[in-house]
Amino acid sequence: MIHLPGRRIPVCAQRRARHMAFVSRRVLAAVLAGLISNAWPACGVSTSGVAFGSYDPFANADAYGAGNIGVLCDSGIAYSIALSPGSGTFAARDLTNGVEVLHYNLYTDASLHVVWGDGAGATATVGGTGSGSAANIAVYGRIPARQNARVGAYSDSIVVTVTF
Repeated sequence: MIHLPGRRIPVCAQRRARHMAFVSRRVLAAVLAGLISNAWPACGVSTSGVAFGSYDPFANADAYGAGNIGVLCDSGIAYSIALSPGSGTFAARDLTNGVEVLHYNLYTDASLHVVWGDGAGATATVGGTGSGSAANIAVYGRIPARQNARVGAYSDSIVVTVTF
């Protein structure tokens, strides 16, 4: 029996109060469990640019470079990485230095057979499944040989889109 100063609460009211408190705790626990299990998945991305080094316009060999995309997604979350065409097109991206242009492209693997793009046309995206740890995905680049380029620093900006 619950005792309040100057009052006595009947036993049936005490039982009903304990039952309601028990049910209220159960409902609150169920609501909180539902909120936690329905939390939105998350992914983050970081990048390092493709470094080609010095380009020799008189060399007969293509110039190659590599960069990295780091993706950190919650465990079990599937993701896909798309790259924009930058200053050019998916067929021939452009590194620019003012009005000067060097054509290049980015690829999904070291064999340089598949252009990394948005998945349309002859391009592909790269996907994976999150593990809760960062995944490092290499980006491979190639500048075709024998392009008439002036001396200078050439650059392009590529937008990396991670869909999950």
